[in-house]
Amino acid sequence: MPTLRINERDVGPHKATVNPNLGARTVLTNSHWEYVALWLRRERKISALFYWQQAQTFAQAAEGMPVSSAPLLLYYSFMNAVKALLSAKSVPFDEHHGVRAHNMRGSSSKIALSNEGVRLMQRGIAPALSQYFSEAETSTNHSLEELLFNIPWIHRTFCLTYKNQKDLFIPLTECRIEFDAVSRTAYFSAMLSKDFAGPTFIRRLPPSLIADPTANDGRTIRSVANIALTQPVARTTAETSAVAGLLRGLRPDLNYIAGSQTLWYAKAVVPGPARLKRFPLTCTLLAMHRLSEICRYRPMELASFLTGQKNWLLTEFIRMSPPQFLDELSAELTGQQFMVPNVRPAS
Repeated sequence: MPTLRINERDVGPHKATVNPNLGARTVLTNSHWEYVALWLRRERKISALFYWQQAQTFAQAAEGMPVSSAPLLLYYSFMNAVKALLSAKSVPFDEHHGVRAHNMRGSSSKIALSNEGVRLMQRGIAPALSQYFSEAETSTNHSLEELLFNIPWIHRTFCLTYKNQKDLFIPLTECRIEFDAVSRTAYFSAMLSKDFAGPTFIRRLPPSLIADPTANDGRTIRSVANIALTQPVARTTAETSAVAGLLRGLRPDLNYIAGSQTLWYAKAVVPGPARLKRFPLTCTLLAMHRLSEICRYRPMELASFLTGQKNWLLTEFIRMSPPQFLDELSAELTGQQFMVPNVRPAS
């Protein structure tokens, strides 16, 4: 099947969920902060620019901090970056966190990720971000364990920490939008990574993704949803909007990890902590908020976490979240995709 094209470029999944600029060239930059600040100036988003600059200041201050102190500054960086997004997109929000601690311990005094909870409020910055993504999650109470489980870029660490946990995120290759000339439809297509091929992993796919019946190779998958198109090129605004709508509908089940290459994953259905219907940006903001509160008000509890069995998982989350959060937030703000310059994958 031919790959759908827009502006003479192949179409695949896009980092931006809500308003992707399909067919645009990838932005190559060593500084998301600087590029987005210049973009906000051009777009005359003055309030958003102020929040963005605050976010950068907190992020820079956090760079030299130990993991026991960094969550406080990182949370305020993330929060202000989200405020920049909401302001730039004219999404109304109340100027408070919108998330608070939730006691999940009951009578237990045990310090554990599974009973350290957060509660998403009805109003505030965090719920406004959830509304921006139109998240379908009905529960507003989550444990740190659940939030970390639903974040793709630390999932390998999660599974190595919880040794019996099956992978929630299945790596994909050859992700693209294919055009079927017979049915005149376009749909998402991909292949499961070789190490994740076969019926076991096919059965774990979310309802939005199925094995491609035309391939029958244990690896090729496609989306259940499709859109009507007359040719393998989307030329009109309506056709491009239809493609964007198809991708947006799939994004709750398609997540990525940023790096020298963009790695895409299908969010599977497996036993374990709750599979949240939330985007990684929201999960990261909520988790970092809780860690920042523990850092401020119960530092010895954070010290207990960082010397316990889950210390690598928490350390990886604190260290790896900033670049990924920045990449996703930048994509949502501008509608563009970002990569590091002077890096070309082998062909």
